[in-house]
Amino acid sequence: MTLPSTPAPYDLVVVGFGAAGLSAALSFAEATEERETPARIAILERSTEAERGGATRWTGAFLRVDEQRRLDTDWAEHVGRVSGGLADVEYCRTVERESPQTLAFVEKHGVEIAYADFPLPHTFDGGTPSMTPPASPRGGGASIVEHLGAALEKDPRVDIHYETEALRLTTAEDGAVDGVVVRGPDGRTRRLTGRAVVLACGGFQGNTEMLTRYVGDRACDLPLIAPGIANNRGDALRMALELGADTAGQFDGIHAEPVDRRTSKADAVLYGFSCGIFVNGRMQRFFDEGRDTWDNTFEHVGYEIWRNQDQEAYWIADAKTLAIPGIMNSLLSDVPPEQADSLEELADKLGIDAEGLAKTVAEFNAGVGEGEFDPTRLDGKSTVGLTPPKSNWATPLDTAPFIGVPVTAAICFTYGGVRTDLDARVVTPSGTAIPGLYAAGEATGLFYKAYPPATSVLRSLIFGRLAAHHAVQAQQSA
Repeated sequence: MTLPSTPAPYDLVVVGFGAAGLSAALSFAEATEERETPARIAILERSTEAERGGATRWTGAFLRVDEQRRLDTDWAEHVGRVSGGLADVEYCRTVERESPQTLAFVEKHGVEIAYADFPLPHTFDGGTPSMTPPASPRGGGASIVEHLGAALEKDPRVDIHYETEALRLTTAEDGAVDGVVVRGPDGRTRRLTGRAVVLACGGFQGNTEMLTRYVGDRACDLPLIAPGIANNRGDALRMALELGADTAGQFDGIHAEPVDRRTSKADAVLYGFSCGIFVNGRMQRFFDEGRDTWDNTFEHVGYEIWRNQDQEAYWIADAKTLAIPGIMNSLLSDVPPEQADSLEELADKLGIDAEGLAKTVAEFNAGVGEGEFDPTRLDGKSTVGLTPPKSNWATPLDTAPFIGVPVTAAICFTYGGVRTDLDARVVTPSGTAIPGLYAAGEATGLFYKAYPPATSVLRSLIFGRLAAHHAVQAQQSA
């Protein structure tokens, strides 16, 4: 069967309209401005124009960089350590090398990088707990989508195909990728020919069948942290595997986050949990809330809530947490915590067992050791004789008002994906690059056992640019 094609081939076809895809398309457009024959670029987006941007559109997009836009000097080694040596550390060092110029690129297009105070310490600055204000785009990931998207919309060389899904890659007789078969909003298929294709359409967290296959039982119980990732259906992985591509990353690994289950707001993450306690539906503690800074524990809390606590947990704290300056900035829900003058009243508002909560809090309070409570550092104020322990910030919950939030775990992204080289070329198990095929962002696998955060959007931007630059060079030398 012969599928209809576009009248002329595209020089670049990008699958996805998030950070990686936008970075690839715009970098390619800029690098080919002087071509005598104008380059043609296609961008495929599963969603409508109003919902474009995938996961990027909804994230706050912490960036693990200092004010000179330099990546945390410990990050590459941190990824290597937590992965047990499985992660590609050279990939991580590439992120470190490319961070300043990549952020300069997005800033040139109107994305403003801001540094805002955060109420609790993190390890974004050299791997040491610090109160250094973390970076993020002003307006979050949506700013990246709108500013880079606007630049592409103004370029007559660029065609944006909304409500269009990629079905499979096509190849020439020599195995080089030369296009994509797509299905448009009318349900009909056609082939878009292209001299290079960039897969930038996320992981498989929006595909329950793939999640169940790789992540395991109860994957269907994982809500999506934002509506845009419903379109991350594993298209990149599926299409690349059909061509013999290799994989990377832990396929049963996910980045899940504890979110307020009272709201449908996207990204309603509970970051500021360190000074309180978590209890499950049986009113039992199940996690060392103070084992490390929030950035190194929040995804582990999320995973534990999903995997072992039946997706039901409650965060409980008191007036000492409320007194931390700016603490509400670490609770991203649009619904304030439930608040009460007694634990019994708080339990009633949360709809949980008051007697069981009171018993657990009393046991916790009795186990709190001596020391000075200091939420700005790892204070060593721990519990004694409790399982699980609380290694830092253990302070009695005994001062009204008491606060609580019902939480569940929401999936943000998947660890496993396509393997690439340092030019973002998709490779086979032997390391051979598949000609004409690139991948970037969460479509590519990297992490094992843990995700040292504030780098997902950043690596997406970086490897989107690297894919574009290599594609330009390859076409110039062809």
